[in-house]
Amino acid sequence: MKNMIFDTSAEMTDIYDLLLRLGVTANYIGFFHTAFAVHLAIQEPERLLLVTKCLYPEVAGQYQTNWSCVERNIRMIAEIAWNRGRPFLEELARHPLMNRPKASEFLAILAAYLLPRQYGDT
Repeated sequence: MKNMIFDTSAEMTDIYDLLLRLGVTANYIGFFHTAFAVHLAIQEPERLLLVTKCLYPEVAGQYQTNWSCVERNIRMIAEIAWNRGRPFLEELARHPLMNRPKASEFLAILAAYLLPRQYGDT
């Protein structure tokens, strides 16, 4: 299994901080899968259009697992964020959420929130 040591780059630190603010802790493997998936989505937002063909397999390769495990782990992180940090999650989404977001929607919300910050448009 890939070493789960925290990547201390500024971008990854921002992603980790966002997940922690949503109530998600690093004792879930999905924490790292989600963080890396958001990182990839920020680098190339088009990956969010084909998550099962592009994004999840790339995360799976990084962590030596398969795409369905990645999707399941990200879905679990979305559920934790929904249960523990729903008001903040809705703030990130910029609209009320009637249902827990799907894994891909959760990634899109996080990436959309962080993307302007990567280019200094806060």
